[in-house]
Amino acid sequence: MAREPDSIDSMMDDWLAVRPDLDPSPLGLVGRVIVLARHLERSVELALKPHGLTLGQFDILATLRRHEPLGGMNPTMLCANVMLSTGGMTNRLDRLEEAGWIARKSDPTDRRGVVVILTTRGRHTINAATATRFAEADASLPELSDNEREKLTDYLRRWLASFA
Repeated sequence: MAREPDSIDSMMDDWLAVRPDLDPSPLGLVGRVIVLARHLERSVELALKPHGLTLGQFDILATLRRHEPLGGMNPTMLCANVMLSTGGMTNRLDRLEEAGWIARKSDPTDRRGVVVILTTRGRHTINAATATRFAEADASLPELSDNEREKLTDYLRRWLASFA
């Protein structure tokens, strides 16, 4: 089956023309992943907008929701789960608290610490946004068979694990 060339193919052809000594083929995969990531982020941001959330805010609220049985998370635990610096986390938590989606309470295991919990409003917001997010993720996938999805997931998992 013949494939229609895309912008990444054109870029690789351009590199071959000016630098025939280099193999641009790795850019074929890496470039497409980067371009796909940008498209997917825009799609997620648009899907979350009606909920009043950005992707970063969604990530924090979703992490709190997934870990809600723990009774909340301290900012360090949150940072480890959403890959933010402590300064970035403080700023986001301030905004989420101002919006009424989270609350900070004293950590019962550490008098100096705080635990971040979802408020009732935050739980309602993240429950609705999660349903939207899951539907958006499903709609973003190309038409692949179950076997193709499984293989692609395995390949991406292996690639991601190489960074761990």
